[in-house]
Amino acid sequence: MAKKKVEVRLMTRGIYTQWDNKSKELPELIKMTRDIPCELDIEFGYVVNIKKAKNKKLHYCIYHPNIPDEDGKPMPPFAGEEYVKQNDWNFFIGDTIWKPVENKIGNWRITLMIEDELIADETFNLY
Repeated sequence: MAKKKVEVRLMTRGIYTQWDNKSKELPELIKMTRDIPCELDIEFGYVVNIKKAKNKKLHYCIYHPNIPDEDGKPMPPFAGEEYVKQNDWNFFIGDTIWKPVENKIGNWRITLMIEDELIADETFNLY
């Protein structure tokens, strides 16, 4: 039997209302853009619709622009995984700006993978 091909569609990208990771509700889009003002607590990222992937493992990775950790070394990318919850699923992936904001300027790349296949890849310019 042939494997079902995962279908992915970028729904929105840009600046959103604050995301509550305990809620089932996704944040609301405020502005569609890849250029993000580097301001405290601004929420940015994207929403994808994923079909034909229920129970598959979704890997996400957020590449920061060499933000230093407490020891002054660049932070590693933030990565994790989530299981696709249904066969027609909207998923938000993003980040927010924290203090100090000055070292958050630059390109932030956010990727999604399923079964070692890159399914979404967006880069945001924080200025």
